[in-house]
Amino acid sequence: MEQQIRFCTAADGVRIAYAVLGEGSPLIYVCGWPQHLELEWQTPFSRAFLETLADGITLSRYDMRGGGLSDRDVTDLSLEALVSDLEAVVDCLNLERFPLLSLGLLAGPIAVSYAAKHPERVSHMVLCSAFLRGAEITTADRQKALIDFTAAFGFPIGDFSDDPVLTRDEEMAIRRNERASVSPQTQAELLRTLFSANVEGLAERVSAPALVMHARRDPLIPFGLGREAAARLPQATFLPYEATGAGVWRHADPIIPEIRRFLGVKTREVARERATDAPAIHTILFTDVEGSTALTHKLGDAGAREVMRAHERIVRTALGAYGGSEVKTTGDGFMASFTSPSQALKCAVAIQRAFAEHSETADEPIRVRMGLNAGEPIAEAEDLFGTVVNLAARIAAQAAGGQIIVSSVVRELAAGKGFLFADQGEVALQGFEDPVRLYQVRWES
Repeated sequence: MEQQIRFCTAADGVRIAYAVLGEGSPLIYVCGWPQHLELEWQTPFSRAFLETLADGITLSRYDMRGGGLSDRDVTDLSLEALVSDLEAVVDCLNLERFPLLSLGLLAGPIAVSYAAKHPERVSHMVLCSAFLRGAEITTADRQKALIDFTAAFGFPIGDFSDDPVLTRDEEMAIRRNERASVSPQTQAELLRTLFSANVEGLAERVSAPALVMHARRDPLIPFGLGREAAARLPQATFLPYEATGAGVWRHADPIIPEIRRFLGVKTREVARERATDAPAIHTILFTDVEGSTALTHKLGDAGAREVMRAHERIVRTALGAYGGSEVKTTGDGFMASFTSPSQALKCAVAIQRAFAEHSETADEPIRVRMGLNAGEPIAEAEDLFGTVVNLAARIAAQAAGGQIIVSSVVRELAAGKGFLFADQGEVALQGFEDPVRLYQVRWES
């Protein structure tokens, strides 16, 4: 899955960059804070979230004025100007009727303003971390202090995450993307727009059905403001969920299934599995940290355990993003199961990319070997057994650190899905009478 970046022009002449991703019914992702379409796509945890969201959907998102690939030298950052960015993107896409997705900060007021102004075009609206009056987000003193700090140093995203905390890799990636995407001065001006936004008078003019979702311990927008927004929108359903932290990618599990249910969208993977009537087929993924024993000798038990915790965070984040089920840990690795071979491969690629990024700055690089096989294992007591599992483990043992090796079955099931495979030939594996043809997934491309 790849995105296509294009450009359009807002009413006041500002050039706006937007990206289109996936196939299926349309969904417009309203930009609520400056991002960078290209850098976001290159960041493993952000890309995993976007690819999961876009499964079975044509997802369109954009960089708001003042940041990313859009024009940055702009003077008007008012709510009205930000709404005109959305209008330009939608008009350029030539969509007559479509749903809007808002995932926090200024996206809520922008979406409500657009839906009230163009009721005939908005079919549904999904609002996460929404509010109607920005002045009620926090006290006036806190608003001023945050604006002043942001103007000098940039928006302190790490201060709004407590449980689970941002990992060092995540926070470094966010900081790196933030510096490349927008100036602190533009962020400060957008905070002024955020705190002055008031769409209370527009809410009752929104005719589209709305799903209003809000984390009970949202660190940015108080929970009560989301509940009030749902109460004021005429056709709204309010859905609280349990989550903390400011990273939207961490909320994939609670929010993406609800978005699909509300919009009536089924993933392409689920549709294919039902069509083939093969629910017992599993794709088994094994990971194994290269040189884990030597690592313990080098760093000691405590140091090695710290490295293993980083490994576990990265793998579990990817499993959650791509629908993988953790079957068990194997000391220095994981065994996981997927109902979709292409999702398993996407997950494996995301994991290797995440480890590659982690190793660029980590004191101790992590190199992981990975192996995949597919078939019908034996399920017993929440574990999986049989030849399918044994072969997947043997395949993983054939990989070097940083490699993904798969069986011919996985390669054939994922044919036409955009993966690059390099034939490794037939390999004799311990415990298997006949040689097995293996393929390496070229995830670096």
